[in-house]
Amino acid sequence: MPFQPVSRRTFLRGVGVTMALPWLESVPVWGDDKLKNSSEPPVRMAVLFSGNGFHSKEWWAKGEGKNMTLGKVLEPLLPVREKLNFIRGLYNAEALIGGIHSCQTGNLLTGAHLEPAGAIKSGISCDQVVADKMKSQTKVPSLVLGTEPSIAAIHKNYSMIYSSHISWSSASTPTPLELYPALAFDRLFRDEVGKADKSVLDAVLEDAKGVKNKVSTSDQRRLDEYLSSVKEVEDRIASAGKAGRLQGWRPTLEKPDRPRPKDGIPQDVDEHMRLMCDILILAFRTDTTRVCTLKLNNDHSSLRFPNLKAASGAGGIDYMIHHLLSHTDGEDWLKVNRFFLEQMGYICAKLDTVKEGDRTLLDNSMILYCSSMMTGNHNNDQLPVVLAGQGGGQIKTGRVLDYLGKPNRKMCSLYLSMMDKCGVKLDTFGDSQERLPEI
Repeated sequence: MPFQPVSRRTFLRGVGVTMALPWLESVPVWGDDKLKNSSEPPVRMAVLFSGNGFHSKEWWAKGEGKNMTLGKVLEPLLPVREKLNFIRGLYNAEALIGGIHSCQTGNLLTGAHLEPAGAIKSGISCDQVVADKMKSQTKVPSLVLGTEPSIAAIHKNYSMIYSSHISWSSASTPTPLELYPALAFDRLFRDEVGKADKSVLDAVLEDAKGVKNKVSTSDQRRLDEYLSSVKEVEDRIASAGKAGRLQGWRPTLEKPDRPRPKDGIPQDVDEHMRLMCDILILAFRTDTTRVCTLKLNNDHSSLRFPNLKAASGAGGIDYMIHHLLSHTDGEDWLKVNRFFLEQMGYICAKLDTVKEGDRTLLDNSMILYCSSMMTGNHNNDQLPVVLAGQGGGQIKTGRVLDYLGKPNRKMCSLYLSMMDKCGVKLDTFGDSQERLPEI
């Protein structure tokens, strides 16, 4: 008998656990029943952000396709250069009005005017517009992940909540950041977040055996690979932070005076970021969500990087916080920049290994990387933007797109184009009524 999906979506179930399946060629589980081809993989959208811009001389791209060359900041993306677009010259007009970090960040994904004097008002961000339209199609409407807590303060007459959030559920509500990898993982797979009495994989193994008996041989292999990847992330979450390298805030004691909480925020910046990257990948592989925002740090960030060797050879790059380091524009700043782009390179490479019919998961996604300023000198008359993935085959990649000096160079024009690829058609968004025709 052919395999029949349950209510158009098939799940592996166990006690307290619900796990969506990856794309399987012999099981039509994708999309809406109303669509003619319900086996077509959906388009996913992710936004990655890091604050304080990049090295002034090493954020650039030239050429196209396999011959594209990249500046040193972007070199971690070389393996996927044929599947990305380097976009130059876009900006947010409302971000030019002042406030430096706060005002340059709070409307990055909204294009809206920000309220000053400590008030909090932006607009609904493009990721949450898409999430709202897709909320009936996935278990989790969107994941909003972070690695650094938000800041409650005022800077240059603007709330630093703006510096800490790029995703907004309403004009006055920044979408809460999930900083804990364990809780983000639970949100994907557990019916009650925070309850981890039993391994997710152990809970669904019996159900998985039943599914394997009803799918093709190649799908059995896909299912095994997928379950192994879930187990790997679960095991790494359990052991996260054991190296104990502290980034960001420095304690007044040389050693903690109490045991580190088991389920707390990992204190190893590289492990923390990589876990969040893996959770994004799992979320897209399972179609648990189609929208994810990963804020790798705040604008005006206090992160330190003991995992990266300082150019001086004397220890790691933990002698200065990220925000202050951004004003140096030296070799250590470049190393930190590359570390952030390595996260995008890792995500793209992993997504590109997952086959979904004739395309890969990366081909079926749009992975946007941006910052709120070009360099640490706060210049945001143009923003650093890279877009990877083909949006389900709808975007030509391997190009350098230069909008500098052109009449339509609004970030919100890019968002309108991206939302189109997700099936969300709007006449206007933020400060734009136009698309970028090249996207």
